[in-house]
Amino acid sequence: MALRQGIFAIAGCAVLALGACSGSDQPILMHAAAQDRQPDEFGILPTKPLEMPDSLSNLPAPNPGGANRVDPQPRADVARALGGNPARAVAGGGVDGGIVNYAGRFGRADNIRAQLAAEDLEFRRDNDGRLLERLFAVNVYHNAYQRMWLDKYAELERWRRAGAQTPSAPPEGQQAE
Repeated sequence: MALRQGIFAIAGCAVLALGACSGSDQPILMHAAAQDRQPDEFGILPTKPLEMPDSLSNLPAPNPGGANRVDPQPRADVARALGGNPARAVAGGGVDGGIVNYAGRFGRADNIRAQLAAEDLEFRRDNDGRLLERLFAVNVYHNAYQRMWLDKYAELERWRRAGAQTPSAPPEGQQAE
């Protein structure tokens, strides 16, 4: 009886070890099933104020499921801020020369996407969690990237010492309501 239990224990350990060794080449740090359920502060977007048209008889036809004029359009807003063409940014397609020139004014590397993808893959492989964390799909994203987090209070003080106007912030250790 003890021999049978020992064999099952060894077989179970072997299955766990082989299961931990298999997997994709792409390490997964953020497991959707293991995420903490907290409010997403970026989920609520402010809209532009409603406007009264000059003539109510010249209103456009209803467009169910289409874009609304007061809906946020972040691509157009970024294009406008960088001196590009907002209409082209919303429509998609070709490259907006104004944005490309502004973004590349200090020089740019042509292979930056491939370089960043390779560096990120190497970082994720180096920080993909311990054996049991991978086995039980524990979320290790925050642990991996924690040293890269910005200390918001140190940054706030740095800007204040530099003389920049800064918004008020809750005292350190307290949550904003």
